[in-house]
Amino acid sequence: MQNRIKAALLLGSLVASSAMAGVSPEQAAMLGKTLTPMGAEMAGNADGSIPAWDPKGTPVPAGYVPGSGNYTDPYAGETPLYTINASNWKEYADNLTAGSKAMFEKYGADGWEMHVYPTHRGITRPDWYYANTAKNATGASLVEDGQKIEGNYPGVPFPIPQSGLEAIWNHMIRYGVDFNQNYDVYYVDSSGKPVLATSAHSVSVYPMFEKPDQPVGDAVWTMLRIDYTAPARRAGEILLVHEPGADYTQGKGRQAWQYLTGQRRVRLAPAVSFDTPNPGVAGTSTYDDAFIYNGSPERYNWKLVGKQEMIVPANDNKFVFEEKLEDNLGPKFLKPEAIRWEKHRVWVVDSTLKEGQRHLYSRRTFYIDEDSWVAVAGDMYDGRGQLWRLQYLYPAPLYDVNAEFNSAYGAYDLLQNIYNLNGKLIPGKYKQGSGVTDDKYFTPKGMSRSGVR
Repeated sequence: MQNRIKAALLLGSLVASSAMAGVSPEQAAMLGKTLTPMGAEMAGNADGSIPAWDPKGTPVPAGYVPGSGNYTDPYAGETPLYTINASNWKEYADNLTAGSKAMFEKYGADGWEMHVYPTHRGITRPDWYYANTAKNATGASLVEDGQKIEGNYPGVPFPIPQSGLEAIWNHMIRYGVDFNQNYDVYYVDSSGKPVLATSAHSVSVYPMFEKPDQPVGDAVWTMLRIDYTAPARRAGEILLVHEPGADYTQGKGRQAWQYLTGQRRVRLAPAVSFDTPNPGVAGTSTYDDAFIYNGSPERYNWKLVGKQEMIVPANDNKFVFEEKLEDNLGPKFLKPEAIRWEKHRVWVVDSTLKEGQRHLYSRRTFYIDEDSWVAVAGDMYDGRGQLWRLQYLYPAPLYDVNAEFNSAYGAYDLLQNIYNLNGKLIPGKYKQGSGVTDDKYFTPKGMSRSGVR
């Protein structure tokens, strides 16, 4: 398997960035055989610490009520296999991200540690998604210097990636199901004081997946609307984002609008992108830090480093769905017992800022889970090349809809000694479906109509 991966990477290095084609039929034939239908290695690893993929999916806990949105821990009876702490972290260094190693160096003596649980690989998708992914393997290609995908259907566009751009696109248009939630956002300042940055109600829908038999074309991948309820200075504000499914070329790409109570009008918001500080986390992260990475890839050169075994957050239903965020905010980091870590294979994608482009980060490294194509960790470097911020995403399987909740994520700022946590729902405040009946809800007109005046 490793030889096949190396061959794919070698092939990718020979393909020009202006027009990157799909893989050969022989390579695509590995899907559903030695590779899962989404492109992950079907087998476990050599020592058994990573098991084989389970096509049956994540087990449904006893007592779960379908449609309730109460996705409790499917592995509640498990205990950690081992704990990584200040005394032994160097023994596991080969399986730690650069950011994780930096956390041990900086905060190990203060109690930062990882509770590592048995690894589970129950990521599944609908059959139509698998079928489209198989089509994409040979039919999808990157054009316009990687800013656009042609020939892809709603599925993984590049299940056998040949470049960093292909891998990051897989993350950018990952699978999602409609939902709405209430959540609080906190940051913890350098004195260790938790500060409520935002309270909000958000609704996410995924139009691209509503017509699985049609090419993506100009379809919208997701529409996200956030209605802010706190703090008082932001209450009544609304943010609306339409994110494309395949095209970031000139005149295409993201559309964003804001309703500001002070102005009492809706306005276009082109600054809701790239390295603009995100007021949702009180400016402690950028807009394109959201969900580890989002938006146009145009400002960076992307390199596919390869696949590695890493210890990353996984199956964090207990933290996401059962616990209050404010109960788990330590003075320097989240309370270690709150987070479940597992060893998984991830695609490592490194990016460096293009000459002539501007961004707060000169380099970014992302770790994309092989089973879900979701970026679960990221390292961000400042203009001097020093590691500045690191991020983790806390995935939680939605075991009855072939999907995951991938909206809880946070950043640690190593230079300013602060951290934040965004998108972690308030327990009991997650609902399947958008709950929207107004066909103008995701339009500027709908924002204006419901805005506070």
